[in-house]
Amino acid sequence: MSRSKIVSKWLLGILFVVAGANHFLRPEFYLRIMPAYLPWHRALVEISGVAEIVLGVLLLIPKTSRCAAWGLIALLIAVFPANLNMAMHAANFPEMEPWMLWARLPLQAVLIGWAWSFTRNG
Repeated sequence: MSRSKIVSKWLLGILFVVAGANHFLRPEFYLRIMPAYLPWHRALVEISGVAEIVLGVLLLIPKTSRCAAWGLIALLIAVFPANLNMAMHAANFPEMEPWMLWARLPLQAVLIGWAWSFTRNG
């Protein structure tokens, strides 16, 4: 694996570990993102936070890297409705510009592509 791919993998892994930890440092923010139709908001925030931390760490372990990358892809797809809900209810997030909320949506595709790059050997 090239040096740039190793650095890229570490950046993605650390990004998810930090993002996951943030679910526990600022749970109120993530609770506001949750769509009303989903049950157990707090549990889902905590589960997704743990998943981000675990998958971020597993991405950095060669034996579990590919599986973790697929897990991150699944997680990013699973949380997309929450990000869409956030964009559609921008008034609930006055600390962020509405364009930033909409920009998060294509960012999900970028993150999926980034994680997908680690699903293959080499």
